[in-house]
Amino acid sequence: MAKYFDVHPDNPQPRTISTVADSIRNGALVAYPTDSCYALGTRMGSRDGISRIRAIRDLGDRHHFTLMCRDFAQLGQLVHIDNDVFRAVKAATPGPYTFILPGTKEVPRQLLHPKKKTVGVRIPDHVATQALLAELGEPLLSSTLLLPDEEEPLTQGWEIKERLDHQVDAVLDSGDCGTEPTTVVDFSSGEPEIVRRGAGDTTRFE
Repeated sequence: MAKYFDVHPDNPQPRTISTVADSIRNGALVAYPTDSCYALGTRMGSRDGISRIRAIRDLGDRHHFTLMCRDFAQLGQLVHIDNDVFRAVKAATPGPYTFILPGTKEVPRQLLHPKKKTVGVRIPDHVATQALLAELGEPLLSSTLLLPDEEEPLTQGWEIKERLDHQVDAVLDSGDCGTEPTTVVDFSSGEPEIVRRGAGDTTRFE
């Protein structure tokens, strides 16, 4: 059964955040809130966590996972980014955007797109997520909590606990965080290509 953690949306309790971060370090798969919607998260190098996310979401091997980063310094270690792209990404973060970029050697091979060698990265604008990333001290491998054959992601922590009780290890709940996933922008060719229109304004990339 999944452990359930309820934290304050503006002042998440440090002890609870520390407990969740410890569980992730030990290989746990957690459902947690972001500035767009809930996500599934596990440690970046966790093969078990990756396979469990694929199973829950029924994902193929071409799916772009997202590496949730605390700040730009952490993001810059994971992807190759030139000056023009840097300025565009910097201006849009933190926020509800996922950027697809060529991965560096810091990214495990199983997370990269098999042909393009790209990965999704983002910096969330959410207090509880930022607290978790700060405590964890490393990127969090993530995927939107959108179940197969459903049009919208799950939005309530208690419902996630009920429906995924035996598929995730923990649920971190800080209240409703919306149903709209991130806007996805592919910069792998150097020019922005909007892959998915979501919570982030796309006009800056058009």
